[in-house]
Amino acid sequence: MKMTLKPTAITLALAAAFAAPGVQAQSNEELLKELKALRARVEELEKKAAKPATPQWGMTPEQVQEFNRVSVKVEAMEDSQEAQGYKGMKISGYIEPVFVYNQRQDRAGFQFLNQQSDGYSYDTSFMGSASIDFTKEVEGGTIWKLTLTPNRGVGAAIDGASIIQEATVSIPLDSLQTRLVAGLIPDWSGYEYQQPTLNPFTSHNLLYDFTLPVGYTGIGISHTEGKWWLRGAIANVNANVRGPGEKSPVLAYRVDYSKGEFDGWGLAGLHGKAPNFNTGTNTMAHLFEVDGYYLRGDWALQGQVSFGTQKEGAITPDANLNWRDSRWWGVSGLAGYMFTPRFQGLVRADYINNKANGGGLFAYNGYSYTDEESGDFVYGNDGRNGIGPDLNGDLNRGANRYAVTFGTKYAYDLSTTFKLEYRLDGADRAVFEDVKSGTFKKNNQMLAASVLVAF
Repeated sequence: MKMTLKPTAITLALAAAFAAPGVQAQSNEELLKELKALRARVEELEKKAAKPATPQWGMTPEQVQEFNRVSVKVEAMEDSQEAQGYKGMKISGYIEPVFVYNQRQDRAGFQFLNQQSDGYSYDTSFMGSASIDFTKEVEGGTIWKLTLTPNRGVGAAIDGASIIQEATVSIPLDSLQTRLVAGLIPDWSGYEYQQPTLNPFTSHNLLYDFTLPVGYTGIGISHTEGKWWLRGAIANVNANVRGPGEKSPVLAYRVDYSKGEFDGWGLAGLHGKAPNFNTGTNTMAHLFEVDGYYLRGDWALQGQVSFGTQKEGAITPDANLNWRDSRWWGVSGLAGYMFTPRFQGLVRADYINNKANGGGLFAYNGYSYTDEESGDFVYGNDGRNGIGPDLNGDLNRGANRYAVTFGTKYAYDLSTTFKLEYRLDGADRAVFEDVKSGTFKKNNQMLAASVLVAF
């Protein structure tokens, strides 16, 4: 039962407070009498409204009166929440401090909210992050989303400084199933997610780290139809703004199909000009991947196959120092088994074939260069991630990479998860720099542990 007495009472009170000048000249005693009379009248009306002629719903008159008071308070709270912009607002977040031991980098310790200024590496990636997400849905179905992830998010990986993980608006077109999406959009490729709340391991697989984009800045369409979900965008890739002479966006897309309750598949691709650190410009890249999952009972199985190429993206140039194209393909698979409802065992295996033209993966180039002082050409590789040629061997052949990761995940409670993993990375060439000895090795070991608290 809605109460209409309070607006009336407020109106009368306002009328009393802002009366005409002639009335303001009344004495304080007269005003006090009028206010007392007004209060008595309001109380009388409330009693009449709360006292039905006949009992209703099996409630006593006192219970009805209390119910009316609660209704008024609830309506007032709802009005206040809407007025302050909280209606349709959802806030969530997480914090994940991480401990990492890296054999070849000769380091062990905690890492948390460290900047991306030293580049993206598999032993840092998006590990050790904190994030808070604000999602607001307004009347009509438009969704506004802002996710802040200082130092370890999409924005930080793109420019080394941004705290923006995602900033998008999703506007329904002809229906809620078809939406216009615009802003900074995290990449949607592969079976693994960036967020530690969705990634069972602390680290990411090789394909995620080295063959996929980070994010898109642009505009696109999202459409769901039954078991299908289609997305596409025209955007900058790994860039928030275009520089002089840069005019061509990329086409990025993803298709997902949920076959049934337990399994499904997806595919994603990118075609267009992407950053190239060999040339300092954007050059044409083509990426394509297919992934799938099977989740039933205690078992979780996921997998992915990726292919890619980038014009003038190889690490080693030809004999005339002209940049060649980079080419690669790779596979990744993950298996998880729940030994108890809280404890899961995990294993993941990755492989990237990257031998063409000295190696080179998506946005992983620029290691070979001409020395400005001597004028000599210097051949290089990525000794931290194990990408490129053996500098003491065939410079025209890149290293093929693999990684095997064993891990466990334990749900301490509804919001807290502990993770532990051992990871062995290897290559068929000596491409991992041992910083302690200054030599290159064919493998590297990493141990990672983290505590994840989310709400």
